[in-house]
Amino acid sequence: MNPLPAKTPVTVAFGDGIGPEIMNATLALLEAAGARVAPEPIEIGEKLYRGGVSSGIGDDAWASLRRTKVFLKAPVTTPSGGGYKSLNVTVRKTLGLYANVRPCSAYHPFVDTLHPKMDMVIVRENEEDLYAGIEHRQTDEVFQCLKLITRPGCERVIRYAFDYARAHGRRKVSCMTKDNIMKMTDGLFHKVFDEVAAEYPGLATEHHIVDIGAARLATRPERFDVIVTPNLYGDILSDIAAELSGSVGLAGSANIGQQVAMFEAIHGSAPDIAGRGIGNPSGLLLSAVMMLVHIGQGAVATRLHNAWLRTLEDGLTTADFHGPRSGTPLSTMAFADAVAKRLGRRPEQLRAVDYAEAAPWTPPPLPERRAAAVKQAVGVDVFVHDGVSTPERLAARLHQAAALVDHGPWKLAMITNRGVKVWPGGFPETFCTDHWRCRFVGRDALGHERAILPMEIVTLLQRLTEAGIDVIKTENLCTFDGQAGYALGQGQ
Repeated sequence: MNPLPAKTPVTVAFGDGIGPEIMNATLALLEAAGARVAPEPIEIGEKLYRGGVSSGIGDDAWASLRRTKVFLKAPVTTPSGGGYKSLNVTVRKTLGLYANVRPCSAYHPFVDTLHPKMDMVIVRENEEDLYAGIEHRQTDEVFQCLKLITRPGCERVIRYAFDYARAHGRRKVSCMTKDNIMKMTDGLFHKVFDEVAAEYPGLATEHHIVDIGAARLATRPERFDVIVTPNLYGDILSDIAAELSGSVGLAGSANIGQQVAMFEAIHGSAPDIAGRGIGNPSGLLLSAVMMLVHIGQGAVATRLHNAWLRTLEDGLTTADFHGPRSGTPLSTMAFADAVAKRLGRRPEQLRAVDYAEAAPWTPPPLPERRAAAVKQAVGVDVFVHDGVSTPERLAARLHQAAALVDHGPWKLAMITNRGVKVWPGGFPETFCTDHWRCRFVGRDALGHERAILPMEIVTLLQRLTEAGIDVIKTENLCTFDGQAGYALGQGQ
């Protein structure tokens, strides 16, 4: 007789609030279903926060995660107030978990929903975008948050979405961005989507501007299959989709990286009902099903998921999604026991699942770094804090300080306020704050625009600073293979 395969080590965090209750129920079901996993518990969350660990996770936990490379996590509570980092964001970014995968399906008629045919998966970029968390206060009135989008980041998550669609028998991949406004950052995501889509001719593709895409998701979710999108949009859209399906409490998620993967429910720790034994383990259980598929135990995942579906059909639920066909609400462990009793059975009305043939996750090659473009500096945007000047007065000060009236290597091309051009030719109706972007471009002796040297930017900033102009930030203006690597302002 062949020995059973070795158990897969899995790092397990019981979390806070209802976390320990739903994790105990989930682990009991994994054991009952025959999952070959070896849980390795770690401590994370509120206890560590209160103990002075601002990230909510300690060195021992990191060591476990890097060793097992599989993380099943219950929800945690982040204490209110400043000084505490989001544990989820910390883990995702530290371990490179670039793809957040959130299936959202309706379970009509057993869970109330207005959209009984919806069955989609949202693949959200997980590391970049505004969630890079790079923020600054720049003036008395203006705060900024930097939106970072990279080509490798786009390519990895978009390719994952197409591979996921192909592996799970999906038919279409939809991309959502706001590239009609953010033409460079969201424009890059859309451009890479089109490039990758060309390599998957068997899948239908489409692109939506995210606002109209979200509206269509809210009214006609059945038209979508797999959606891939940058971080912020994906966070919002996946919660909308989970709510449309009938209950956020039923939604699981996977966070996939090149080396490590994390599986968690998308709901919070619900401290208001902690200790009462009534939390719904379904979101964490379905996350565990995704984990089993990821580690190559598809047959166990199939058995467990189908038993859960059959339990819904039989009207056995916890109180949070007690519906018209449900009986008396069950406790957390009573619900888990009900699922365990149905192991080996399939749903009769809901669509059964089959992961038996799913291969374990194999990380794809990292995106190849492209040859560096020919980069040339042609100017600089200088951001200025000035709560007194009008656009005309500020322009005069800049000209005088940089000696731009009759000579010098610079031309003041424009001044904008919150992205709107206010000089030259601005409108008096435009409301201005104390935050100005002043665009300087290089010019030669004849007044023609030209490339500039780094030391010329340093000299310009020195002149402006010596004149008492409060420079708060600069952005060099460069071309890449002759193409502008910056947004052109009005009149540029």
